[in-house]
Amino acid sequence: MKMYKLTVFEKNGKKLLDESFEAKKDDEAKDRCAQLLHEHAYEKRTYRCTSPEGKLLLFHS
Repeated sequence: MKMYKLTVFEKNGKKLLDESFEAKKDDEAKDRCAQLLHEHAYEKRTYRCTSPEGKLLLFHS
């Protein structure tokens, strides 16, 4: 399992969510990010989801 990170920001740069989670592969991590965003109603906020290698998996501004 690899450790991924989801970070959600306000427009002023304040962090709303900074959560790490484990997933087997990038596709699984993307699904988990989407689930977390939906749970917290942050789909329309600025967010990024990154892999342990620093790869940007999801981004919205």
